Amino acid sequence: MKRLFTGLLTLLLCFQGRAVTPDPEAFRLLDLSRPGLEEVSASYHAGNIPAAADALLRYFKDRSPVNLPLASPDAPLTAQEQKWADEALEHRFFVHTGYQPSFFYGQDIDWTYWPVKDNELRWQLHRTKWWVPLGKAWRASGDDKYAREWVAEYLDWIQKNPLGNYDENAIGDLLTADNMYFAWRPLEVSDRLEHQLEQFLLLLPSRPFDGAFLTRFLVNYHRHCAHLSAHFAPSGNHRLFEAQRLLMATVFFPEMRESATWQQQCIEILGKEMDRQVYPDGIQYELDPHYHLECVKIFAKALSICEAAGRADVFPPAFKERLHLMIQAIYNYSFPDYCNPMFSDFHGQAQMPPLYRQWQKIFPEDKMIAWLSGEGEEGQVPSYLSRAFSRGGYYCLRNGWDEESTVLVLKAGPPAFWHCQPDNGTFEYWRKGRNFLPDSGGYVYGGDAGILAQREWFRQTAVHNTITLDGRNLERTDSRLVSWSSDSTGTHLCVENPSYEGLMHRRSVFFRADGTVRIEDVASGEAAGVVALSYNLLPCEPEEDYLSHRVQTVFPDGNNVSICVLSPSYITMERLEGRISYTYKHYQERPRYRFSTYKKAGETIRFVTLIDPLP
Repeated sequence: MKRLFTGLLTLLLCFQGRAVTPDPEAFRLLDLSRPGLEEVSASYHAGNIPAAADALLRYFKDRSPVNLPLASPDAPLTAQEQKWADEALEHRFFVHTGYQPSFFYGQDIDWTYWPVKDNELRWQLHRTKWWVPLGKAWRASGDDKYAREWVAEYLDWIQKNPLGNYDENAIGDLLTADNMYFAWRPLEVSDRLEHQLEQFLLLLPSRPFDGAFLTRFLVNYHRHCAHLSAHFAPSGNHRLFEAQRLLMATVFFPEMRESATWQQQCIEILGKEMDRQVYPDGIQYELDPHYHLECVKIFAKALSICEAAGRADVFPPAFKERLHLMIQAIYNYSFPDYCNPMFSDFHGQAQMPPLYRQWQKIFPEDKMIAWLSGEGEEGQVPSYLSRAFSRGGYYCLRNGWDEESTVLVLKAGPPAFWHCQPDNGTFEYWRKGRNFLPDSGGYVYGGDAGILAQREWFRQTAVHNTITLDGRNLERTDSRLVSWSSDSTGTHLCVENPSYEGLMHRRSVFFRADGTVRIEDVASGEAAGVVALSYNLLPCEPEEDYLSHRVQTVFPDGNNVSICVLSPSYITMERLEGRISYTYKHYQERPRYRFSTYKKAGETIRFVTLIDPLP
């Protein structure tokens, strides 16, 4: 039945003339004077478009490989990818990990279908994540049903998602916006640019990928490049993704007439954005470890792309130096199990050793990168332990680098952007392989009122390890480092932030070499109201002592901590609903504790927290 359905759809497309007729526009978009395109040029100028299309197909099949950081066509097909490919035959598309099983988009594909009003679900439909698995399934099996389906769906997408007058100022409410603003948002366009190169490499040898389809592919691909060149995001990680992916497209297809111009445009954007988005200490200005890592990957990939193009020197030395600082920030604020803190819009942990192995090629002199890429088998750890990234507001306190160590990472930085949560002063405490006080994570991004309410629950200041006034979210984030000192006995850190109108929050951390921590929180100023200190444990069932304001984990392996809060003022201890989201659209319940007291106008409130590792 699946084979019949796929065959009928492909046949329908052929009858509609979208899979059999070459598009002569493709030849006007290419520089036919390039070496190797002589036969293409001769046939085209003789008016024999089918012959030109067939000659162009032979040219690309015979062309020397372009050494770009793309997935290898020979990479093995995983069981999960096989599932996505087989589902795609039935138009059940893998769109988002948070929404499984995959939704059915209709026998006659409805590219506007929006089963859950989460913006990411609608946008990511147009990233067409299942097309690469279709190509890998064809490579693995040789069964043309996978290649036919890709060709059919590709042409169907072109026909049903035309690019009109794209105007970012006219988008309005996304719940009622024209489909074009989902299909042609520049970030999705850039995603397709990169992954369609992988599809090209995977499926070029297949029978359904004929000369006529090649012309359709190239016209559509060129349209993507031109649109992206005119609609780069004004700032942020989107602008970086878009520039890096268009850069890759121009190196893969130098035959496009505008490739050199677009390539230079991308190089200039990436160079300027490195200075604009990355603080001098190496912290990316969104103050989100997930997006910091993504930006590192973008900049590193851009370097390798330019090297493949024979332009390794297009970026100044400062570009590479700042990239190195970004990587140093990662390995300083990461825990010994390679995990990053879950600050801001955290959505899952990356596999870090393969990334360090890539970065080792760029920075072979960095012994810590070598140590991490070899998982401790080579290289060496830094001579220092703790490190302050005061411009970006990340403070990394540790007593070692191995799995037996204790690490505390505190976030207290400048104003940031959408991905950054109102969490100033929050921290995580990791010991012997266990993160005892992880942040809450991101859960979801945006959508209708219901989705936004889910997002806001995880963003609220009260579900971070910091102070609130009357349970409200922070009104201002503009931390400054008051003092920092570190030696063999431990590390002392003091930061302060004008968190609310009339309330200054000063947090002092005393981290001892044995992993014991003393935290002093001082709330001062003219503001009056309930001042509360929150702590969010990992999912567990701890022992609680409400009279002593103390909670203790009781894991059977003996790796535990005790948290006790003291104050000269009268304080109450409450257990509240806690949640933690390790992956998009999924969360677990966990214990959350609030220690609170009433602050009078002009009064100073002091909390002292003792974190003691056990035994």
